[in-house]
Amino acid sequence: MTQTGRIGTPSTSSASRPDTTCPPNRRRCRMARTAFGALLLASLAGSGAALAEDAGRARLTGDWGAFRTDLDKAGVDLQLGYTSELAYNPAGGTRDQLSYTDQLSFGATFDLDRLAGVHDAKIQLTITDRNGRNLSDDAHLGTLQQVQEVFGRGQTWRLTQFWYNQKYFSGLLDWKIGRLTVGEDFASFTCQFQNLTFCGSQPGNIVGNYWYNWPVSQWASRLKLNIDGVGYVQTGAYEMNPGFLNVDQAALPNNPSGAAGVMIPVEFGWTPLLGQARLPGSYKFGAWYDTSTANDVFRDDDGNPEVLTGRPFADRHGRYGAYINFLQQVTRPDAHDPSRGLSLFLNATIADRRTSTIDSQIALGLIYKGPFDLRPKDEIGLAFGRTHVNDRVAKGQKLLNQAGLGPVAVQDAEYAFELYYGLQATGWLMARPNIQYVRLPGGTRHNDDVVVVGLKTSIDF
Repeated sequence: MTQTGRIGTPSTSSASRPDTTCPPNRRRCRMARTAFGALLLASLAGSGAALAEDAGRARLTGDWGAFRTDLDKAGVDLQLGYTSELAYNPAGGTRDQLSYTDQLSFGATFDLDRLAGVHDAKIQLTITDRNGRNLSDDAHLGTLQQVQEVFGRGQTWRLTQFWYNQKYFSGLLDWKIGRLTVGEDFASFTCQFQNLTFCGSQPGNIVGNYWYNWPVSQWASRLKLNIDGVGYVQTGAYEMNPGFLNVDQAALPNNPSGAAGVMIPVEFGWTPLLGQARLPGSYKFGAWYDTSTANDVFRDDDGNPEVLTGRPFADRHGRYGAYINFLQQVTRPDAHDPSRGLSLFLNATIADRRTSTIDSQIALGLIYKGPFDLRPKDEIGLAFGRTHVNDRVAKGQKLLNQAGLGPVAVQDAEYAFELYYGLQATGWLMARPNIQYVRLPGGTRHNDDVVVVGLKTSIDF
């Protein structure tokens, strides 16, 4: 739920990598290594608290002497979460590097039924703060998708959610308005993996210059119709405001004037319970249209290749795309804990080739929750993904080389793999050691293949 990866620049070969595992700032490197080891040891040491008979405390700081319970009864639920991601590249890039990035989130949900007698209504407020460094940039990995998904969109404080939600007719109609993140409602997907290819709302991974995932929010409204026994249909309207959507903006939004258009996503969701075991599934089919004007990625304003003329790119009115998002549980080994078992997922997105530098992405994989009877809260994840650079962009790169204006790398597709083990050390601490392999970073053979060893840690305070 982060900014999209950028087109990778060719890195040098592995022969040019310094014979060191630290950047010039060795003190920072040693501190990051220490943090990596400390977090892993802490999660291992605490793993005994997550046995079948003890799920552990739900939050690190507990109930605050029953104050949290009293607040909840009054209609106020406070949230404080922390996510950190460590990543080290033993292969690929221009140097061995250990990079650390994190995010703090502060949230509150106000139940207006309890607070003010407004039935089926609530307000959500969330502020986030991001810090740290990004291995994809620090080690010049050249990847299209970041190997630390939590990095990006400005290392700053940000107003991420501030919306009002009202349900009508016993939940048949659901309306939301305010500051919304588009990925919380459309093409939404979990974020257990550390590589961005497998995390969050997929359209934001390939057209992140206008489909803004968490933590960026927009003035928006979403209307959802729930269909009993089938699923739902929903649509939304999200303001496209280039000045307002500065990725480095601080917590409070600017004046919402100056809109350049509106993005309108539509999604149908089928939520079946399959077989005698009634295993839950989620099948989403969506599309979007953005009314803004954008640059063509190949043609100039005279219809010629921009890479050869240097003239302004041609204007294209409207941007669009479509996606599917499937998640299905296929096994349930424990009748007493329906969350345990194997689930399969498939995400695929295409975007219009006139304006999109990356025009498609597909990701598929599995998540197994509760792999062992003594570890019912742990999970295992395995995923494979392909991110494709628009052939029209590659055509421009070929023309540059043919004209003797290169050499530049000609891009095609990047392939990513990730395997993680999610260790639910306590009820409030989840640690996910992972290993990533990126084949053809940036979609070009000019970059060495990348291996990343990572640790994603989530703490609920």
